[in-house]
Amino acid sequence: MKTDLLLDPFGARWPHLHDAARAAEAAGFDGVWTYDHLAGSVHGASRVLECWTTLTAIAASVPRVAIGSMVLNVANRDPGTLAVMAATLQEVSGGRLLLGIGAGGGRGTPYAAEQEALGRTVGGDRARRRAVEHTATTLREVWSGERGVASGFLRPEPAPPIVVGAFGPVMTELAGRVGDGVNLSGGHPRLGALLDVARTAHRDAGREPNQFLVTASAALGNDWLRAGSPQRERLETLGVDRVVLFARPQDLDAIERAGDVLHGG
Repeated sequence: MKTDLLLDPFGARWPHLHDAARAAEAAGFDGVWTYDHLAGSVHGASRVLECWTTLTAIAASVPRVAIGSMVLNVANRDPGTLAVMAATLQEVSGGRLLLGIGAGGGRGTPYAAEQEALGRTVGGDRARRRAVEHTATTLREVWSGERGVASGFLRPEPAPPIVVGAFGPVMTELAGRVGDGVNLSGGHPRLGALLDVARTAHRDAGREPNQFLVTASAALGNDWLRAGSPQRERLETLGVDRVVLFARPQDLDAIERAGDVLHGG
């Protein structure tokens, strides 16, 4: 099981994210992810760095770690344009992209405010789920040339895995059916049952269950870092491929200490 960091961009500046990504690489972490939000105010901050620009800069300046979006709100980018963006970042990064996508916050959540401020209508749960499915379909059609072989759309080699963020069984089923992977909470009491839902949907869609990527999110802490801990053993038993641990990029000492714990120091 690989261990990644999710760097919180709220209130941070680019040097914080850059230095934290470099520190994560030096500490032996396998990947770096960041959130996709447009307004810092949705988390009580004065600013937030845009996800895709930040990931591209990390890909160009930090050569080893995987890079991932946790997760892209599909309302923020046209699916066809996102397909070409992802293909480009896959080339820039040398094949290190993990493409997380999700439905975004629903009506009545703090996250709806950043969409409404830009004049966008936040749909209901079904509409937002349909948008995720449409995005996944469009990504693959553009990447494979189905949208026109002569069009010259960039094709990623290999295509990055599409990892769908989920909290409950409905989105988890969608992740299994249309995605290449799923992201769930590592501490979810029914994590095993949700993974069964995702893997069954993946298999029933005619896809290879053994090629389904499972990522699990948790807070940065020794219980999730130390080999042999009950938390890590549970995830490994359930077949989790990557655990993604939340970290503040301003706290480089915590990242370095976490690396020591991860590697038995």
